[in-house]
Amino acid sequence: MSKTIPIWTCVLNRSICNYLNKLCNDDASLVERESDAGHNSVDWDCSLHLPLWVSETEKSAIEDRLEGWTKDLDASGADIATLASCLKKPLRPLWISHKTVIWINEVPDYDSWDFTPIILVSASSSSGVTQHRTTSEFSWNYIPGAGDDEESWARGLSPNLFWNHAYDLISSGPDLCNQKVADIVEKDRVYRAQRGQNAPQITAKPSISGNSPHLPCLGPLLCSDLSNLKIISSDEGCGIFWLGSTNLALGSSQVAENASNVDCILNCDQWSNFVCLKEAEANLHLPIVNSKLDRFSLFNNLSSAVSFAKLNLTKGRTLLICCHDGEDISVCVCLAILISLFDDEGSFDGGKSFSETCITKCEMRRRLVYICKFAIKARPSRGNLKQVFSFLNSGKVT
Repeated sequence: MSKTIPIWTCVLNRSICNYLNKLCNDDASLVERESDAGHNSVDWDCSLHLPLWVSETEKSAIEDRLEGWTKDLDASGADIATLASCLKKPLRPLWISHKTVIWINEVPDYDSWDFTPIILVSASSSSGVTQHRTTSEFSWNYIPGAGDDEESWARGLSPNLFWNHAYDLISSGPDLCNQKVADIVEKDRVYRAQRGQNAPQITAKPSISGNSPHLPCLGPLLCSDLSNLKIISSDEGCGIFWLGSTNLALGSSQVAENASNVDCILNCDQWSNFVCLKEAEANLHLPIVNSKLDRFSLFNNLSSAVSFAKLNLTKGRTLLICCHDGEDISVCVCLAILISLFDDEGSFDGGKSFSETCITKCEMRRRLVYICKFAIKARPSRGNLKQVFSFLNSGKVT
C-alpha cells in the first residue's frame, strides 16, 4: 500500500494528462472548454507522492519506470476518456492510521483541495507485536499483513459477505465483531456445503493482542450513516457478465446452476459438478484449482477448454464460463479463449488471427482490459495469468 497505490495514482494522472494534451492539440477550441470544466493539463499534478519512509534511492528507481508504465497503460485500451471526464482534480494518496493527526479542528472543505484524495487506511494496531525497521532517515513499525494477504486476518470473511452484512458487523462493536464474523462465515459455509459447493472449514488464528482495547467504539452518528448504505444481496451481486457480442459470458458456479439463457457451460469449479443443460456436449467440467495449490492445474486444462469453446462457438452457441467465485480462474480461461479464437476486433475466427500472431504480455494485458470492461468483478491472480501466457506460447493451442 505504501508504494503500489501511489504508483497507480501517478500513472493514472500521467495518462489523463497525456489524454488532455492530445485532446487539446487535436482541437484548440477545447482548451478553453476543458479549463472551464476544471481540467488544465498544465496544472495537472503528475508527480510521484510517496510516504516519508520510502528512501530517495527507491523513489528515484520508481520514477525511472513511470514513463514506461504510463505507455503500457495508454496502449492497453483502458478507458482513460471516461476517467478524465469525471475526474476534475488529479489523484493523490493520503495515509491514515489510528495515531494520524492531519487536521486539528475539522476536515477542510473538499472544494478547497487541489487534488482528489485517495485515503489509505491502516486498520492494524498501532501498538503490540510489531517488527521495527529503520532507514537512514526514518523509522517505523512494520505490521505484517496490514494491507494484503487477507487469508491471515479476514477470518474467512469475503468482500461479498462483508458488504452483505456491513451494518450488522460495524454496529456490533469491537468486543463482539470477531464472534459476529465467525457466525456469518459459518452460516455461509453451511449454505454452500448443503448445495455441494466448496465449503472448507475456516480456522481463525487467535488475536495476539486480545480484545484490542485500542479500537475506538463506534458512535451513533457513524451507525446512522451506515443505514443509508446500499447493500447488494448475493443474488444481485453475482450475475452473468456478457462480453460484448462475443457470445462469451462469465459468472460464478452458483449462478450457472440456474442459468437458463445460455447454450453451453464450461464449469471450472473444483467442487461443483452440475449438469443443467440437456445436451451432453453442452456441458464440460474441468476441476481447476488455484495456482497456490497446483501451479500447472490451469495450464493442463486450457487445451480442453479452448477445444470445447471452439466446438460450440463455431455452431453459433453462447458459452458461459464459470468458477467458484467468477473472478479468477474463469476469467483466465476466458482470456485464453478470447485470444485463441477471436481477432483484434472481438470477432470469432476459429483461431486464424492467433496462428498469425505472436502473443506478448502487452497484447494479453490489452485483451484482459477488454474483459474487465464487462466483467466488473474480475480479479485474475498473477499465478494463473502466468499459466495462460505460457499456454498461449507453448504451441498447444489447436
